[in-house]
Formats: sequence, C-alpha cells, structure tokens
Amino acid sequence: MQFKTISIIVVVIKYDNKAKIILNSMKRIEVSSAIIIEDNKVFITQRGYGEFKDKWEFPGGKLEAGESGEQCIVREIKEELDADIDVIRFLNTIEYTYPAFHLIMHNYICKLKNSHISLLEHEAAKFIDKTDLDNVDFLPADLLILEDLKKYLS
Repeated sequence: MQFKTISIIVVVIKYDNKAKIILNSMKRIEVSSAIIIEDNKVFITQRGYGEFKDKWEFPGGKLEAGESGEQCIVREIKEELDADIDVIRFLNTIEYTYPAFHLIMHNYICKLKNSHISLLEHEAAKFIDKTDLDNVDFLPADLLILEDLKKYLS
C-alpha cells in the first residue's frame, strides 16, 4: 500500500468582518511506525536525542520516495534496531501538528522474525504490558495511536 497525501493547513483570520485565508507552508513529514507485539506485550523505544529526548515512541522513520509504508517500516526497523520484522497488518494513520512541522504517521502491527534486537539509535527499549500503555510518557503523536491499539489488543 502506497500513501500519497497532500496537506494544506488553512488558518482563518477574521478581519473587518471578512475572513482572510492564510495558507501555512509548514513542513510536512510522512513516517511509518512499527507496533511490535510479542506475547501480548508491546515494544516501545526511548528517544536519546533532540527536543523530545527521553520520551517514548513506537519505532519507525521517514518514508523515502516511492516507498510504501510497509517497505519503510521494514527498512527503518533494520536500520534502527538491526531487527527483522513481519508486517502483520495496517493499524491506522494519525496526523499531529508539532510547532515546527506537520506529521503524518502510518502505523503497522508487526512481529519480530527472531529475538535479535540491537539499539542503534535509541536510548532504551522495552516490552510493556497493554495495561501499562497509559502510564508511558509517549511523544504527543504516539498518544494518538493508543485508542486503536488498545482495541486491537482486546
């Protein structure tokens, strides 16, 4: 499945009782994330850099030109975790606007092909029980995945 999304953020400002529309040229980033599930536990990673250092997330990364969401997540997990995964199914797509960019994130339920994981980019990682999902300090965009993930796991 390939995704091609064009987003325009419209801001309406009232001026002299007339609406003026301003198009925002905010940077748009499209990514895929892997929700790796093993023995009914969910794998999460902790960022080790940047503005959101120490926040938790579902691992993944940016789509490259011509790449499907599934291809992206298999590549990214190999690059970030030196792990091989099978994509089981598409979960959802969420959108979130950070101050500096607009994020479009395609999320996939995945399974490890074997138990090998090496942290190449993250500070920490762990498998958590589904009952602990609400107790994790996730990145803001990743919080939007939780409702559909909890439904999937129940």
